[in-house]
Amino acid sequence: MDFKLIESAQKRWRAVNAPHLVALVRAGARFVNGKLVERPDEEQSPAAA
Repeated sequence: MDFKLIESAQKRWRAVNAPHLVALVRAGARFVNGKLVERPDEEQSPAAA
């Protein structure tokens, strides 16, 4: 049964098309709409300026 569940899940998996970014994701980098957010503090508080 496990084999059938894994087999059906594979049909929905996406291929990693940017393997060079995997290290960033594992390190905790944030991406918004596919763009790397380098300083999330600035984006959260725009009125602080």
